[in-house]
Amino acid sequence: MQRLPVITAFGGFNPAGRSSFHRGYARMVLDKLGQRERTDTLSDLAALMGLRTGAEAKGPLESALEEKVLKGTLVRELEARIYDYHRCHFHQAANLSNPAGISFEISTRQLPHPLPEGWQVETIGSGRVRVATSSLSVMLDSFREIPVGAAGQLPTGFEPGELYSSRFHPRGLQLAVLGASDAVLSMGVDWQDVVAAAGPGNISVYASSAMSQLDPYGNGGLMQSRLRGSRVSSKQLALGLNSMPADFVNAYVLGNVGSTGAVTGACASYLYNLRAGVEDIRSGRARVAVVGATEAPLVPEIVDGYSTMGALATTENLRKISSGEVDFRRTSRPFGENCGFTLGEGTQWAILMDDALAVELGASVHGAVTGVYINADGFKKSISAPGPGNYLTMARAMAESKAIVGDESLKKRSFVQAHGSSTPQNRVTESAILDRLASVFGVQEWPVCAVKAYLGHTIAVASGDQLISTLGVFDRGILPGIVTIDRVADDVHQNNLQISCEHVERDPASLDLAFLNSKGFGGNNATAAVLSPHLTRSMLEKRYGSKKMLAHHRKNESVVEHAVAYDEKASRGDLQTIYRFGEGLVDDAQIGLSVDKVSFPGFPPVELDVDNPFTDMV
Repeated sequence: MQRLPVITAFGGFNPAGRSSFHRGYARMVLDKLGQRERTDTLSDLAALMGLRTGAEAKGPLESALEEKVLKGTLVRELEARIYDYHRCHFHQAANLSNPAGISFEISTRQLPHPLPEGWQVETIGSGRVRVATSSLSVMLDSFREIPVGAAGQLPTGFEPGELYSSRFHPRGLQLAVLGASDAVLSMGVDWQDVVAAAGPGNISVYASSAMSQLDPYGNGGLMQSRLRGSRVSSKQLALGLNSMPADFVNAYVLGNVGSTGAVTGACASYLYNLRAGVEDIRSGRARVAVVGATEAPLVPEIVDGYSTMGALATTENLRKISSGEVDFRRTSRPFGENCGFTLGEGTQWAILMDDALAVELGASVHGAVTGVYINADGFKKSISAPGPGNYLTMARAMAESKAIVGDESLKKRSFVQAHGSSTPQNRVTESAILDRLASVFGVQEWPVCAVKAYLGHTIAVASGDQLISTLGVFDRGILPGIVTIDRVADDVHQNNLQISCEHVERDPASLDLAFLNSKGFGGNNATAAVLSPHLTRSMLEKRYGSKKMLAHHRKNESVVEHAVAYDEKASRGDLQTIYRFGEGLVDDAQIGLSVDKVSFPGFPPVELDVDNPFTDMV
């Protein structure tokens, strides 16, 4: 009997806002919400964006403020706070020469070592010299317009580094701290109670960044410092590692001593980390798995790289497919007439528990992840081109899901969160995979969502965005439409698919199952199967019986009360970010050691494996 990985909490931040309590999801389906929900959603965003604070942070917004919130969220024109894409700084190499000679003055400390050939240096006092030469190689300050003018940016005014002591932290790690905090605080169960119940050795944390930390405080600064005439700092290399999201959350949010890892698979990275957590729980290696990803790719160098590859939607190409008009709100166009994807930034986290622990603690049940399936593409001509691996991941996910929940749930009560990257190639290849497999498994009018239309492509975080949106769909029943397109492109395969340009409303009870699909560069294909909360609760009822589930329900009342208290504070702008720098350090002298266990002060001991797993071989 395997343990079921139950989703007991989730949180994070992306261009739609805060993820916990379905806040970001509500922003995406805002036009389908009733007035009360709409007001609550906009009010929460206004507080997050610093537009309203304190007692005034709740309640209806005047029209001008509402307009600011709407314009300052989701995919939009790149804001100058990120960088000025109209006037992006770079260095232009130039060779200066003059047969009559070139002469200039310079500080002695600025002289290059060794002196270039042909330089004649004369000391002129006050720490300065005069240089004479016939030629000179220089780098001239220059500015250019980057051809990509849109991105999925965090809500305007929301700066993660301002919410805790984040000195010298790259933006991606700032997001990791905030996102993991949001998930932990939204759980409604004190983290120390979770550790006490699970045991400190039975907790896993898996998280990463695909692009590493490439702003000036991470690898970006590490690579650029000497070329820019400054020095490398002692933090840039360490904080630039793509394992740092997990490391930071272990060290400063959770105080975790259990298993940890950072799995990277390009755009499928979130699902790679999710699989590690799911497998830990299903196998019994862990009782709790905290899974996340963070990405802050909105720096000129990354945009330059992707646009040079032809992967991004440029302003010029958007103009060609839009009759000359460019709407920066509609640059990401999955399955429509498109010309490349749009980058986004964000972080997403989920806390999974095994079914027994979730029932014991009275944890909220937001769904369950039965499995994550990963396959490579085999031999490839182009490393970035799609291949056959995604057929395998989708087929395996569908087959096992059918075995778990039955044919009816798969055929009539499931939907897909497509990778939907908004490239001409992806719209054809992914739709072909989904359409053909729908036919094989007998699925008709299979609903297909693509949340990158709202958020852009957050690279490592992308499937986390899909997961958070899926939990919102299970809760509210609104399948987000691809509202950035007017119609589905002619070359999209859709005989068995329902790709809607508008939101589709369903009874939440009619949705049992979702598939999260990802197609990453290099052949990193992954598909996850996620069960709805009502189906998960039904499975728990069958395993534990009505008496235990009634006790769970009673415990859950106080859990929900604590979680809602956090949501109310967060909706007024008080995110209560967890950042425990230097707190709760364990003195090595207080660690208890024996041949069968290791104990830490204040926690149950960690039992050591003392049984031989290979008794049939030795």
